[in-house]
Amino acid sequence: MNEDQKSISVEQTLIYHNPHQRSINRIKLLNWVSAYQKRKSPLLKRKVEDRKKDLYFAKDSQLGKLESLQYSYGNTSSEILNKNQENIFIPLSEPLETGKSIRFNLKYQIQLPDARFTGYGIDVNRIVLKYFFLVPDTYENENQSNAFYRDTEETANAGSFWKVNFQIPQNWKSYSNLTQKSESEFEGKSVNDPEFQLSKEIYPEYQLDIEGQKINVQLGYQITEYQRQTLAFLLPTHLKFVKARVGNLPDKLFITQKFLNKEEFIGIDDVKFWKFKYQLFTDYEKTDLDYFSAISKKIMDEHFITNKTQEHWLKNGLKSYLEIQYLKDFYPNHRLLGNLPDNANLFGIKPLKIFYASKLKLSERYGLAYHYISTQNLDQQINTPFYKLSNFNTTAISQFEMGSLLNYISEYQGTDSFDFFLKAYLSSAYGTKTTGKDFLDDLEKFTHGKSAFLGQMMAKKHRINFNLKYIEEQKQNYLVHIKDKNASKIPLKIESEDKNDEKKIYWKEGNSQINDTLTIPKENVNKIVLNDDYAFPEANFRDNYLYTKGLFSNTKKIRFKLVKDVQNPEYDEIFLTPRLTFNAYDKVLLGLNFKNQGIFDQKFDYSFTPYYSTGTGKLTGSGAIGYSILPPNSFFRSWNFAVSGSYFHYNTNLAYKKFGAGTSINFNKDPRSAIGRSLYFSYNYYDRELTPLMIENNLYSKYNLWNLGYSYSDNRLIHEKYISTNLQWMEDFQKISAEAFYRWEFSKDKKISFRWFAGYFIKNDTKNTLFNYGLSRVSNYSFSYGLLGQSATSGILSQQFILAEGGFKSMFNTSVNQFVTSLNVDSHLWKWFNLYADAGVYKNKNRATQFIWDSGVKVKVVPDFLEVYFPVASSLGFEPGFKNYGYRIRYTLVLNLGALINNLRRGVY
Repeated sequence: MNEDQKSISVEQTLIYHNPHQRSINRIKLLNWVSAYQKRKSPLLKRKVEDRKKDLYFAKDSQLGKLESLQYSYGNTSSEILNKNQENIFIPLSEPLETGKSIRFNLKYQIQLPDARFTGYGIDVNRIVLKYFFLVPDTYENENQSNAFYRDTEETANAGSFWKVNFQIPQNWKSYSNLTQKSESEFEGKSVNDPEFQLSKEIYPEYQLDIEGQKINVQLGYQITEYQRQTLAFLLPTHLKFVKARVGNLPDKLFITQKFLNKEEFIGIDDVKFWKFKYQLFTDYEKTDLDYFSAISKKIMDEHFITNKTQEHWLKNGLKSYLEIQYLKDFYPNHRLLGNLPDNANLFGIKPLKIFYASKLKLSERYGLAYHYISTQNLDQQINTPFYKLSNFNTTAISQFEMGSLLNYISEYQGTDSFDFFLKAYLSSAYGTKTTGKDFLDDLEKFTHGKSAFLGQMMAKKHRINFNLKYIEEQKQNYLVHIKDKNASKIPLKIESEDKNDEKKIYWKEGNSQINDTLTIPKENVNKIVLNDDYAFPEANFRDNYLYTKGLFSNTKKIRFKLVKDVQNPEYDEIFLTPRLTFNAYDKVLLGLNFKNQGIFDQKFDYSFTPYYSTGTGKLTGSGAIGYSILPPNSFFRSWNFAVSGSYFHYNTNLAYKKFGAGTSINFNKDPRSAIGRSLYFSYNYYDRELTPLMIENNLYSKYNLWNLGYSYSDNRLIHEKYISTNLQWMEDFQKISAEAFYRWEFSKDKKISFRWFAGYFIKNDTKNTLFNYGLSRVSNYSFSYGLLGQSATSGILSQQFILAEGGFKSMFNTSVNQFVTSLNVDSHLWKWFNLYADAGVYKNKNRATQFIWDSGVKVKVVPDFLEVYFPVASSLGFEPGFKNYGYRIRYTLVLNLGALINNLRRGVY
């Protein structure tokens, strides 16, 4: 460690063995400290995709880099000048033959990055070193292709022998996953990539005896005294449990804070809201589950060598399998929400008890996570390279789905039999290289081909579905009719259940028949279930339940539920949700929404909301029915069809009716990407009530609108883009428009945006200005904008601003019937304050072309949802000097909770 404690000087001797099937003229070394760059590195790209911008806006002094590099071998010595590449190639004076080795010396200096970027580097009172030293690539291909660091715990150099001696200040300590020989010296074979931690602190350590084996568990962070005492009891339990299933245990386990944060048990943290805190699980349970999860993964990491980029699912799946077995033994009756339904108390009432989610088992989380992402058609095949998985899929697919499949095979084969295989396989693979193919082949051989479906499922996005069609009653048995979709050779778990909830399990052998039957003894059977508790990752669980007796025999029961919930697949559920909204003419609207879709998306959905209008004393409302086609592998992600209708008031005692039908295609996308593309077509019919004066003025009462459009959006961090084009027509007009939006974060939390709009009437024979383009205020003839006062021309409701069409904030009291183009600029000024400026050109029929502009200050109360515009100067003059300036202030107000939630959760997936 250098005196600045921000860099290290390294003297390294490396013996390189040529692993290739040919002689080589150069040696590739991974220089992954150079991944910490602010521009164009795969690491930076991934962090931006995750909506983390610390690295992008980092200072040069916070970045990592290789500052110098000299090498020598034999009589050759030289210096590498291009040190900024993640892959450094050292030329050889003569070819190195297959299997031969060469010894060479390296001398280099590394500037360490700030640990906030990846968890590795300089942190408070400690330095964590991993992926910083120059090493050969364990999985280097024959072409010696470049390999890049993305902070996905990829395999860099595993299987090598390391001997490391640190020179650090006297008050510093050193820690590592390698065997410690002295205060500052470590050595050993790196089954996992070696990691080191230098610190001024002394961390907890446990010396354990597990069935005669001495095991050292070293933590790289401080814990509470309660955790210290609890872990002294729990760690032996964890290690014995895992050892019984995997055979060998490593002699040393080193757990860093980063590793614990990444591998802890997901979903058991306390719920914190404002000043309130609700505990889902006790401190003991959280410590138990978090550390069992971390210990299981750490043992897998230190157990065998595998390519964690390509075959991530092997270690991750085994970790989840061990978790599932641990839950079966120690938490069989614990719920997904833990103690929260009992602890959340409101005036003596426990409201969460009414939710089906409060009744779900903790062990069901594995199937639920996969089911959630697959219903959105955003799942990925299991063998997708890890860095290409979305954030959600790194857990839902690589861990949970794979773990569920292993558990399914275990239940089918018999848990003792499967664990015998697992222990034998992992014992033979201990400390060596293995592959996912070897594991699957050995498993298939052990199960006599019963697990052959597993490899097929992993190689594609599957949409397997077991459909319980109907039950045929016989004298002594029930003949169960089952239809399999895409489920060739997959075994099926079937349960019969009586009124006392006692269950019996049956297995149907996997075969290639689409329609099949199974005989089950009657024995007071009340219900028959396929794959209960989300045991197998199916596309649809709602056709897995049938009753044998009563009014609902051979069908599903209907159930009404208050408030949106996780769907209970046993019932056809209708969710009832109170609604409260407002507009200037209906006033407060009190409604009740009826819909069949809960937390999980469904292909067929409907939503009907009748409202009582307090302003008119009449019933109003809206409704829609939709259906989506979601092919697992196609050029589009979803093809949606919908019909809808609504009835509200748009002026005092004047109502409108709207009936529509449309279709949209959302094109396929990389689940890690923020890019979305869609094509849509719609038809809408409108029927507006008019006053006698409106009729006299020849206003439109009934009209049809057709729309054809395309949109492209890229919601990534730093550079946000949106492009759309639309063609709209009816009997009296045809118009085309285009819009482009770009927002750039030029400095941390400081943004500037540009929006361009252009609209042109191809044909315009309209009777009035209803369908004109708006400059300052849109004409909401399609009733698609969230205007509180649809027809307001004065007062605070008329000051509501919608960023559409011309997008001017100053009140230009005119509209456009020929063409308009405008540019809207909005830039950060200070804290909540922005500067805006708009400029544009428009032309009306038989009028000269006009140029207008405006400028002012915007206050961001809630960015993109509640903002206030104060005009300053415009084509109208210096606006603060106008007598009615208060009426010129504009505001945006988006009353769409769903849009706000989607905005906040960007980067989660």
